Amino acid sequence: MSDIRKRVGAKGANYQVRYPSKSTKSGYAYKSFKTLKEARAFVETGAALDHGSRNVSSITTVDDATDQWLRICEKEGLNGREPVTAYTCKNYVYRASFIQQYDWQKDLQALTTPDVVAFRSWLLSQDISRDLAGKVLSTFHSIMKEMSIRGHVPHNVATGVCIRSDARYQEPVVIPSKRDVIALLQAADALANLKNQTITKPWQRYRPMLYLAADSGMRPQEYLALATSAIDDGGVRVERAVDGSGHKISVTKTAAGRRYIELSSDVVGMVRHYGDNHGIKNSFDLVFPAANGKWMCRRNWQRRGFNVACEKAGLMETVTVDGETYDRPKFRPYDLRHFFASMLIEKKVNLKKIQTLMGHTNIETTLNVYGHLLEDEDAPKQETGLLGSLLENSCGKSVASPL
Repeated sequence: MSDIRKRVGAKGANYQVRYPSKSTKSGYAYKSFKTLKEARAFVETGAALDHGSRNVSSITTVDDATDQWLRICEKEGLNGREPVTAYTCKNYVYRASFIQQYDWQKDLQALTTPDVVAFRSWLLSQDISRDLAGKVLSTFHSIMKEMSIRGHVPHNVATGVCIRSDARYQEPVVIPSKRDVIALLQAADALANLKNQTITKPWQRYRPMLYLAADSGMRPQEYLALATSAIDDGGVRVERAVDGSGHKISVTKTAAGRRYIELSSDVVGMVRHYGDNHGIKNSFDLVFPAANGKWMCRRNWQRRGFNVACEKAGLMETVTVDGETYDRPKFRPYDLRHFFASMLIEKKVNLKKIQTLMGHTNIETTLNVYGHLLEDEDAPKQETGLLGSLLENSCGKSVASPL
């Protein structure tokens, strides 16, 4: 039989429920509540009986559960998956800091859905973006799910509580036009053919990288980690990427990232020509290794390669930030990925095929980012190899011939 006792301590009064438990030597277990109403509800709803029939969990607070969840992510892996990378773990620790910062006024086992709703309201009142608040709440969902399947809580009380954010791309993405891409590639050609060897030498590598980025739609971290063995006569297999920290080569961002992309024959020849004649031998089978034989830094590629090509091509814009006016490139390396997608849509490629080629896990991502382009129904079809029709100069000769 359960009973309720009032206890007064340094932190004020609380109400302690004593209920039968098979997991203790005395045959009784205890649980404290802030109010008499909560204590009575625990007894009257049969929750005390349910708790008494289960083993008492060693994880009693949200802080304990969060710490346990982080250890599982780092050492064991969630739901049978591999442990997360150090970079991902660092992000999880940051999100977890918000969960542990919140004043949870109940033990883990006493939490109810309204308590999670209150936490959501607190998150949205903080000086953080809605997107980050959503990620923190998603992390809390994962914590409660893990505690549930491990028997620390009877069920996941966070189910159904979420923060809906706008699409990742609230404004249409900036997509380079065909003329912009041609200008960018011609700039790469010019930089790779200068008499100044100080400039020409790095552009022996940057030039095929730029062509490959435009013709494949690969993410920068994917083509920076591209293996020589992943290229064949028809295209490229995307199988790995530089980790978000930049410290190691890992698998692609998601399973959907593993894909095969057909390339223009000129681009395949250019990439292979670089590897055969100018590439540096390395232990990672990299197509585009840095001077030290490891993968290139993404920021260095953008600053020393892509931005220089934008400036050479005249693809600059004037912006004013904090009262200071300066010129900057109109595009980023990632924007060539958007160009690739726009060309696929122009060619009337099936939407599901576009999702596959882009490496999107969900087709909703493809639609959110590029759905506005689907309204263009007048563009003609082209043959496979996106750059094939763009790389011919006025004489009909390809500008992509190996140097």
